[in-house]
Amino acid sequence: MQTLQVALGERSYPIHVGDGLLGSIGQWLPATKSARAIIVTNPTVASHHLTALHGGLTRAGISHDTVLVPDGEAHKDWRALNTIHSRLIELGAERSTMLMALGGGVVGDLAGFAAATYQRGMPLVQLPTTLLAQVDSSVGGKTAINHPLGKNMIGAFYQPCVVVIDTSTLSTLPQRQYVAGLAEVLKYGAACDVSMFSWLESSLELLLARDAQTVARSIAQSCRIKAAIVAGDERETGARAMLNFGHTFGHAIEAATDYDGSWLHGEAVAAGMVMAGELSVRVTGLQSGENLRLRELIKRAGLPIQGPRLETEHYLTLMARDKKVQEGAIRFVLLEALGKACLRSDVSMEDIVAVLAG
Repeated sequence: MQTLQVALGERSYPIHVGDGLLGSIGQWLPATKSARAIIVTNPTVASHHLTALHGGLTRAGISHDTVLVPDGEAHKDWRALNTIHSRLIELGAERSTMLMALGGGVVGDLAGFAAATYQRGMPLVQLPTTLLAQVDSSVGGKTAINHPLGKNMIGAFYQPCVVVIDTSTLSTLPQRQYVAGLAEVLKYGAACDVSMFSWLESSLELLLARDAQTVARSIAQSCRIKAAIVAGDERETGARAMLNFGHTFGHAIEAATDYDGSWLHGEAVAAGMVMAGELSVRVTGLQSGENLRLRELIKRAGLPIQGPRLETEHYLTLMARDKKVQEGAIRFVLLEALGKACLRSDVSMEDIVAVLAG
């Protein structure tokens, strides 16, 4: 078991990474924990992991209730959020009651936003069960719902009090979901740490085979990078934006397909990283050999290296709604070199169109 720390002064919190942690959940909660918890999850995750969490809470003397929300990105919306708020009121949840997010990124975002807004804030415990949520969305306090016109456009920064990553939950994760989560792991290496990128190149087969030690190392290293960046830039005014490498294109892909599941978030980000790499060659001078390494690693992982065929104007309209847009200019996270990302707002329309045209 490994423990990392997100250093945010009085709001600092630990990230625990290990096998079988749900069953011993009482050991990993803050000393100031409430004697009551409400779990937000979906039917699929509940069928696999709710029993273990229930047992852990019971052994810790924590009473608990469960709120079910629909499964899938298409349900990360006002209706699902309102369902959570309504159940919290019906169950008589108090401001001190812990809200536990048991699931992937959708559950984590919904529960996080609900925790941020119910009675102006209640303790949030992130219990991510997908690789994508374990390495990315559960850490850092970004919570949001989608709008039909854009992904994650309505939300709040709201940090959890603890993140408990039980790696055994990955055993029930379908391969497509697991591989999609690998996209976010590859992102950390590509944008932030060239030594990690090289390690991923040599360890990819073990990751794809779900070798326990290799997977745990990839999770811990991803969380270590994100924790350090969040500690220095909680609200994404600077360096944290680099973690959005591939996301400007990727979010446009998700919005264009109405979050219908035909493109998972990680798949869209993977294609987005390929496009951002091509744009980097044109704009920042990324060496073509390094761009090829990026493209080949994404391809070896079984992730898409090309986005859906959309009208160029459609892509541009969707990207213009990206949260990084500033004073009307689309700001792209690009690579100067592998492991060294930068934020650029001076990208010419000619270069953008050329990349979109493929």
